[in-house]
Amino acid sequence: MSEKKPGFFQRLFGGNQPEPTPAPEETVPETPVTPDAIPDVPEPEPEPPAPAEPAEPPPAPEHDLPPGPPETTPDYIEDVEDDLAAAPQAVAKPEQPKGWFARLASGLKRSSDNLTNSITSVFTKRKLDAATLDELEDVLIQADLGIDTAIAITETLRRDRFDKDVSGEDVRAVLATEVEQVLGPVAQPLLIDSSKKPFIILMIGVNGSGKTTTIGKLAQKFAAEGKSVMLAAGDTFRAAAIEQLQIWGERTGAQVIAKPTGADASGLAFDAVTQARAEGRDVLIIDTAGRLQNRDELMNELEKIIRVIKKVDPEAPHATLLTLDATTGQNALKQVEIFGQRAGVTGLVMTKLDGTARGGILVAIARKFGLPVHFIGVGEGVGDLEPFEAADFARAIAGRE
Repeated sequence: MSEKKPGFFQRLFGGNQPEPTPAPEETVPETPVTPDAIPDVPEPEPEPPAPAEPAEPPPAPEHDLPPGPPETTPDYIEDVEDDLAAAPQAVAKPEQPKGWFARLASGLKRSSDNLTNSITSVFTKRKLDAATLDELEDVLIQADLGIDTAIAITETLRRDRFDKDVSGEDVRAVLATEVEQVLGPVAQPLLIDSSKKPFIILMIGVNGSGKTTTIGKLAQKFAAEGKSVMLAAGDTFRAAAIEQLQIWGERTGAQVIAKPTGADASGLAFDAVTQARAEGRDVLIIDTAGRLQNRDELMNELEKIIRVIKKVDPEAPHATLLTLDATTGQNALKQVEIFGQRAGVTGLVMTKLDGTARGGILVAIARKFGLPVHFIGVGEGVGDLEPFEAADFARAIAGRE
C-alpha cells in the first residue's frame, strides 16, 4: 500500500513530519601528507588577449624580385657572387719611381717657378730696352743668382737681342746657358782614393744643415759599391745624432764608433782613425757637431779635431765636405767663406733644395768660390742625394724640362 501523503493542514503546521535522518559520515583513513602527494594545481589560464587589429600589409617593392624557393639564395644573387669571386680585385698600380731629373725638377720647382714667373712678367710682348734689362737684373739678383751672374745674363741679352722682341722663353734659354757655364767647372764627383786606407771624410756645417743624414746616404752609396765603411759619431753634443748614425750603420752594415754624450769629439776622432787604419777600412766618415761660423770657440774646437786627425794621418782628412742648407740663401756665402778659412773645405754638398725658392744661391757660390760641388739633395730618400750635374741643374732651375 502506498504511503499516504500528508495533507495540506499538516504541511502547513508541520505536524507529525519526520525529521530527516542524517547520512552517516564516511570515514576516510588518514594518509600522511607528503610534498609529492600534493597535486599540482593548474594555474588559471590567462584571458585571451583582445584580438589585435590586423596589421597593414607591407608595401609591395617597386621592382618585383625574381621568385626563388624559400630559405635559399636567389639564383641571380649567386650568379653575381660567382662573378665577383671570379673577377680579380683591381689593385692600384704602384707609382713608377721618378728618374733623377724628374726628382730634381720637382725639388727645384719652387725656385724655378719663382724665377720663371718673374721673368715672364717682365717680358710680356715688349721689345728689349734698357728699362727691361734693369728689371731683369733685379729679378735675377732677388733669385739669389748673384750680381755677377745677373750682369752676365743681361749683357748677353743686350749684345744679342737689344731692341728686338724677346719672350720669356728666350730669356730662360739664355739663363740656362749662363748657369750651366758657371756650374760646369765645379760639378765634380767625389773620388775615393783607394790607395788611402781609410779614405777619411770629415763632414762639417752649421746646425741643421743635414750633415748626419748626408753621412748615412753616402755610407749607403759606398756600401753599394762594395766598399767597407766606418762611421764616427763625432757630434757628441746630441744624443739624437749618435742614435741616428747608429741606425744608418745598421742599415748599411757600417761599423759605428760612438761614445757617451758629452765625450771629447777630438778624442773620438782619434780613436776612429786609429781603428779604421788597423782594420783596413776603405772609407771613414766622421760626423761633427753643427756650429755657427761666427762662434769662435766652436770653430777652434773644429780646428782641434783636424789637428788630432793629422797626428794619425798627416794627409787626413782627405776630403772636408761642407754641407749647405739651400734655405739659408745669402748666408751660405758667409758659411763657405769662414769654414773654408778655418777648416780647409775641399768640396760642397747642397741639401734641402726641395724646400726653398732660393736654389739659385748655388750659382752665386760657384761663381765666387769655385769649390767643387759633389752632391745635391732634393729630398729625404737615399735616391734624393745624387752627384751634381750642371746641365740638369741649369735646365731645372730655368724651367726648361
